[in-house]
Amino acid sequence: MGGAGEFKRRMERAAEIRSYRGAGISAAEEAELDAAEENERQKRRKVDDAKRAEYLIRDAMAQGKFDNLKYAGKPIPGLGEAFDPDWWVKGLIQRENISGLGPKAILLRTEDAELDARLDAQFTEKQVRDILADFNNRVIDARRQLQGGPPVITKTRDVEAEVALWQERRAAGRKAEAPQPEPETRRRWWQRVWRGTA
Repeated sequence: MGGAGEFKRRMERAAEIRSYRGAGISAAEEAELDAAEENERQKRRKVDDAKRAEYLIRDAMAQGKFDNLKYAGKPIPGLGEAFDPDWWVKGLIQRENISGLGPKAILLRTEDAELDARLDAQFTEKQVRDILADFNNRVIDARRQLQGGPPVITKTRDVEAEVALWQERRAAGRKAEAPQPEPETRRRWWQRVWRGTA
């Protein structure tokens, strides 16, 4: 604790000495300032790096430079995940909300993850088949081209199986949307007596 305060006093003294330089002083005073500055340099060399770093951190904290940091009190994103060689590309695409740009392998992966939702938005079986055929063609084309970048690991989709799944999801959606009959509310005893249906 005392080392940090002493270091701060020395830094303030060195700043004070430097401020005298531009004031137009005599040669004797200049020599005295040079000797004092050299003395301060010698003292600074004796302060180890750990104490200096501790002082700088405490000073920055006192000035509020560490307040309102982006991830303060939150886990560091991506920490503990398996190593992904494309982490920087994925991070850039996610941070900048880029769509339609990037290596084909990554674009196909993201499209594959969102394909079921896209298929569910279609109204006819022909539209679903056209989308699946286009997706499969682009996956095969990306595998054929050797342009570098990440490998294409996206699998093609079986058109018939996907159409069957689409029909099942559509039927389940219709069933959920169908109006449910109103449950018959049981009348209270006084309502039955009043209406004569006891």
